[in-house]
Amino acid sequence: MTLSKGDKLPEATLVQMGAEGPEQVALADKTKGRKVVIFAVPGAYTPTCHSAHVPSFIRTKDQFDAKGVDEIICVSVNDPFVMGAWGEATGATKAGITMLGDPESGFTKAIGMDFTAPPAGLIARSKRYAMVVEDGVVTALHEEENPGACEVSAGEALLEAV
Repeated sequence: MTLSKGDKLPEATLVQMGAEGPEQVALADKTKGRKVVIFAVPGAYTPTCHSAHVPSFIRTKDQFDAKGVDEIICVSVNDPFVMGAWGEATGATKAGITMLGDPESGFTKAIGMDFTAPPAGLIARSKRYAMVVEDGVVTALHEEENPGACEVSAGEALLEAV
């Protein structure tokens, strides 16, 4: 079942790089009583993700803050080491964007946003989307038709839904 507006997020544990190494992050703890933006990408360092999607949220971070968004989270089916390095390389970490890995694709599969593209080497990856979550409930969901596009899921497009 694919996640829809009005749905509650499933329980999920993602990972991030912390000061001492990989740390488990309960998604419920990030969303409880808070307004959070979650955007997902097919893969760290992949062209559209690296040059368009992450930069769109860096550019719009202050505008989301002004609209009461408590946190912006980037999710990718990658390990926490890659996500940590990618956050540094793009400037996302410095901008205050939380970079979380879904290494086994558990969260991605649970919300029906997984896809596989063997010719590109992308196995059990996430579709490209962006959503607004308030107290664990999806209030807006923008999914791209094509994982190589970054239009409806870009920061600028999601701002209108907040």
